[in-house]
Amino acid sequence: EPQPKRMEEVYRALKNGLDEYLEVHQTELDKLTTQLKDMKRNSRLGVLYDLDKQIKAVERYMRRLEFHISKVDELYEAYCIQRRLCDGASKMKQAFAMSPASKAARESLTEINRSYKEYTENMCTIEAELENLLGEFCIKMKGLAGFARLCPGDQYEIFMRYGRQRWKLKGKIEVNGKQSWDGEEMVFLPLIVGLISIKVCMLTPLPASKAGV
Repeated sequence: EPQPKRMEEVYRALKNGLDEYLEVHQTELDKLTTQLKDMKRNSRLGVLYDLDKQIKAVERYMRRLEFHISKVDELYEAYCIQRRLCDGASKMKQAFAMSPASKAARESLTEINRSYKEYTENMCTIEAELENLLGEFCIKMKGLAGFARLCPGDQYEIFMRYGRQRWKLKGKIEVNGKQSWDGEEMVFLPLIVGLISIKVCMLTPLPASKAGV
């Protein structure tokens, strides 16, 4: 099923973030352009060339960013159209369900159901397309904090789940209090729907007698 409310939240957050990022680069471009004008009077050609290269690199990146923003806007506009069509079909379904039964009414209801299914499928497709424009985010393991006691020799296991994506890592508290982990970072792909679940377990070694030693 499509998730229009969540889709709107993600779109607004993404759009705001991209717009702010574009503003940062515009500020950087303005600063570099001003520097170039000031330095043209009394600077070597090599310095001016390097500065001009920086300006062109920022301009290229801004064009890519603007194109990305336009794709996001285009997808969301298409999504809103499908959402309005879906809402209209849903209201018509309710109206026909309450009307007197007849062959014409049944045929109309069948057609409305077909259209409703098409609109919801289109919405789900657009949600998946927007997910592909969300980029990625990286989680880095810096260590455990907030526990009452972290004793040397203690071992922990952390399991993260995000949709179908998983990350499992094990760590140990060293004698000097530092923590060592078998994984440092993991890249996740953002989802329209889904929360990150994090589970931390302390691994307790079996006594020698139970381990069969």
